[in-house]
This record gives sequence, structure tokens and C-alpha cells, in this order.
Amino acid sequence: MQRYGQVIKVKPEAEAAYKRYHAAVWPEVAKTIRACNIQNYSIYLKDEFLFAYFEYIGKDFEADMVKMAADPKTQEWWAVVKPLQDPLTTRGADEWWADMEEVFHQD
Repeated sequence: MQRYGQVIKVKPEAEAAYKRYHAAVWPEVAKTIRACNIQNYSIYLKDEFLFAYFEYIGKDFEADMVKMAADPKTQEWWAVVKPLQDPLTTRGADEWWADMEEVFHQD
């Protein structure tokens, strides 16, 4: 299992809508997340920053992310939520959510 942390900002005027969408995530999107070997997935909000944490239990993260990106319902979901987000300028060239470095973990 591999732990991931990611960060992005939510546009201030979109915070309520973002919360509303995530309070009722589309079942097809949740199913695809599970099918792509992601578990224990949470998103936290603080001062316009969204922090995501999830655990990847598969064997090929890149292939599973390609699979997720190819899913039509996930593409629809992203079309709704991406305009609410404001990516960090320091993110990697191929990132929307910026990956974070894990500096401490304790079970």
C-alpha cells in the first residue's frame, strides 16, 4: 500500500458548491475510484486549500490513473468540479492536484 497526499485550492466563491458536490459524490465516480485501487480517500478543506489523502493498493498506479481518466462518468465529474478548483502554480507540469512529499508517518 502506498499513501498519497495532494493539494489544490478551491476558488473562494466555489467553496459551497464544492462541498455540496462532494457531500453527494456520484456513485459511478466512487465505484471507479475503488476499481482503480484507491481506498481510504479523504479530502480536507482549510483556508481555500484542499488536501487529499488516499491509499493506493494496486500494482500499477500510472495504469490505474489512465483507467480512471478514461472513464466517461469520471470525465463528466471532472468537468463539473475542475472549474471550482485553482491549481497551485508550483505543481508539476503533468499535475492538476499537486503531489505532496510525505515527511512523517506513524501507524
